Amino acid sequence: MKKLPFLLGALAALWLTAGCAAMHSSGRSTAKSPWPDFAAAKAAFDRIEPGRTTLAELRTLGFDPYTNPNVRILNYLDIQNRFLPNQSVRQEDLPAPVRLSLAAQEQSVAYELDLTVINSQRYGNLFLDVFAFNRKTHETGWNFKALVLLNHDKVLYKLWSGQPNVDRFEQKKRPLGPFQEINSAASLSVMP
Repeated sequence: MKKLPFLLGALAALWLTAGCAAMHSSGRSTAKSPWPDFAAAKAAFDRIEPGRTTLAELRTLGFDPYTNPNVRILNYLDIQNRFLPNQSVRQEDLPAPVRLSLAAQEQSVAYELDLTVINSQRYGNLFLDVFAFNRKTHETGWNFKALVLLNHDKVLYKLWSGQPNVDRFEQKKRPLGPFQEINSAASLSVMP
């Protein structure tokens, strides 16, 4: 009977240091979207034809700021800041539809899509993770960005970028674990 508490303690310590995956925290950063993945978002974008696609057709493809919270409406000043961020970029360097959009000013708007879906999972030794000695995280997902210029309810120009496969690992080591936070907070309060 005297060995039972010791045995239970040893089993608990073994369980904590083994790194039980079910006990690790995980997260999901997802955006409401009409597309389930990168390929579907890109396929919808590919159906947009500059000079042909209308505003109504653009909305049926999912690029509607009133139903898709990941789409922002940009005015001509926002468009100018996107394409002419500094004086080293000249208007002559821009594609003709972009110059036309900038010249039209109030008649031009742009729809900007920024869609990111990330899943994160912590892994490794649970004891070291909980007490902030060694935290390991694996993130997977995708992101898709698009810019569509409109003039008089018709698409003038489109541009996209993205990452079809996000797969990154992050490791944060703190030799002092939870005491490292106390140490850095104390040094900040001492500074004038």
